[in-house]
Order: sequence, then structure tokens, then C-alpha cells
Amino acid sequence: MSITPLMPVYPRCNVRPVRGEGCYLIGERGERYLDFASGIAVNILGHGHPRLVKAIADQAATLMHTSNLYGMPLGEKFAQRLVDTTFADTVFFTNSGAEAVECAIKTARRYHYANGEPHRHKIIAFDNAFHGRTLGTISATSQPKMRDGFEPLLPGFTVVPFNDLEAAAAAVDDNTAGFLLEPVQGEGGVTPATQEFLSGLRKLCDEKGMLLILDEVQCGYARTGAFSAHEHYSLTPDIMAVAKGIGAGFPLGACLATEEAAKGMVFGTHGSTYGGNPLAMAVGMAVLDEVQADGFLDHVKAMGARLRSALEQLIPNHDMFEDVRGMGLMLGVKLKDSHDARNFVAHLRDDHGLLTVSAGQNVVRILPPLVIEESHVAECIEKLSAGARSFAQAEAA
Repeated sequence: MSITPLMPVYPRCNVRPVRGEGCYLIGERGERYLDFASGIAVNILGHGHPRLVKAIADQAATLMHTSNLYGMPLGEKFAQRLVDTTFADTVFFTNSGAEAVECAIKTARRYHYANGEPHRHKIIAFDNAFHGRTLGTISATSQPKMRDGFEPLLPGFTVVPFNDLEAAAAAVDDNTAGFLLEPVQGEGGVTPATQEFLSGLRKLCDEKGMLLILDEVQCGYARTGAFSAHEHYSLTPDIMAVAKGIGAGFPLGACLATEEAAKGMVFGTHGSTYGGNPLAMAVGMAVLDEVQADGFLDHVKAMGARLRSALEQLIPNHDMFEDVRGMGLMLGVKLKDSHDARNFVAHLRDDHGLLTVSAGQNVVRILPPLVIEESHVAECIEKLSAGARSFAQAEAA
């Protein structure tokens, strides 16, 4: 037998974490890494956060799982808090971001079905997006690495250029249900939507009876310095998918919607065995307690500004960096085309103990825990600068 026990779908590197402490991961040989990847924007409270650990332990000893056939007191309480915090009137809990986006797509299609227009099923999505790995979510992307070998994909999706309002408007027809996009593309290169683009999509939806569906799985939940990324644009969606930070490391996601947008989601239209289980709800409540604590978002904004400024100061000192983009603590450093972001991420990891993540457009994503302090910013910049010097030297050799 040549296949590995773990299905070999990940190109796993030689980092093998066995423990986490705050903003650090510790490998099985005791090696220590500054974690500015955060499980790809997941561990917003770092590793081993005492409030989160206690919530998990207490709830695991009380009640971990029951069927959704029964009432869910914790789920009802958590959903109400999210409703009170966001644009939404109702919430469906999932176990992941892909599931949350799937629910969002179903909610949008069911809305038009409930309105007597079942032909309005087409979702317009955008280039370089990442919405998950299910058949539905890969159908909403144009990236060959997601799609190849899985055809035929689901019909009813059209993909147009991101930040191109004219192309989006031209793609609308009588069958269009709505737009699906990330306000800040993560995997696609830490690229924010422009104000004109996102406001224009909202206007088109209002004019044509379509739904604006936002995927804030990576950019939401305080990552950009606002609770939801769309708050930076002074508008609201009709449906929104969140995950990653909502559980701070525990598998949890949610699909949020207005009452109008969710009008078709009635008994029997959707479900999840584990979605909204008591353990997940206890975790979600604990994470939200931290995120809503006085000063939390202000801290994210301050650390984001400090980190961005420090990253921008690296550009004139290192020939390999081109620009810095993103919002809050969702930042990306674009490398010049003569350097490869994936190779640089591996170099930072293996030779300098700094964990980052590559993204499209030759970008290095910097996604630290939202609880970082000035000392972590300084350590990151020191490692990044040293890594850039040694990487350039190695390339020149």
C-alpha cells in the first residue's frame, strides 16, 4: 500500500505543531513559531485562550450534542446575540465556512422560489474568489485548481471580474438571483472591494429584486477592525456567511439573513446533524464575549495600523516587496514577479520561525491572532526583514 493513512490532498510542510501558547505554535521537537497565519484567519484569540478552554471543558462535561429535533437553549441565545449585533434577523449554524456558503446559496435560490420565480436561480460570482471546496462552492469560482477533475459542476453560476461593476451589471439577466462575493478576497490576494463596486452591487440588487450575498468567512468577525467587513462600506447584505473566527479554532460557522431573504427557508428545507450543537454554541458565546469586550475592536484597529505601517516601511529597504494591501489584521504583502510568494513563505517558516500564508497574485498573507501586542508586531517585522535579506541572498547565489 503506497497511499498514506491521511488522504494525501494537502502538501503538508515539515511544521508539526503539538502545542500552542498565545501567539506561538510549538512543534514536536520543541521548535517555536510566531503564528501570523492563525490557522488561516481562524485562531483570533490565539492558542490556549483561558476563557475558550474553560468554555469547552465546562460544556463538554455538561452536554456536547443533541439532535436538532429538540429545543436548543444555547443556540437560541447565541443566535439572538448575533441578530442583535448584525444586520440579520435569523441565523443557521453550520460546522464550516463552506457549509455556511452552501446555506447562503440555498437561501438565495429558495427566496426567489418562494416569490414564485424559481427561474431566478443564477448566482453571479467573481474571479479569484474562494468560497469553499464543496461542489456548490467550487461552482462559484473560476479557478482551475478548484474545479479541474470535478466536472460537471453545478449549473447556475456566472463568474465575472472582481471590482468590475460594469461586467457585473452586464451579467444580470431575468434568471439572476443575486451576487456572491467576499468584501475582501483572501485566497485571491487580500484584495478589498472598492466602495464604488460594492455600493454598485447593493444598488443593482435593490433595483432588480436580487440578493447581495457576502462571504465573510475569512474577512469577518473582527478581522478587519470592524465586527463585519461590510461595515467599512456603510451598507448591509441580505445574506452573509461567517466561520473561521466565530469559533476561534472550534469548527463553527453560520449563515445570517434578513427575514425577507430567509422567507423560503421553512421546515424541511435545510439541516445539519452537528450544526448548532451545545458545545459549539458555548464556544461561540465565549468568543463573542471576548470580541464584544470593551476595547477589543479598537485594539485590532490599532495593531492593524501599527503592523501595516511597519510593513510599508519594509518596501524601500527590500527590493522584493511591491505593496501592502488589506484591512485591519487581514494584510497582504505583494511580492514583485521575480520572487515567488510560496517559496518565501516556506523560507520564513523553515529558516526564521515565522508562519504566514501565500495567496493569489503572488501575495504573502499576514493573519495574526487579533490579540497580538506591539512585541509580536516587532518580532514579525524583524523576522520578515531578516527573511527577505536571506531569501534574496539565496536567490542570488
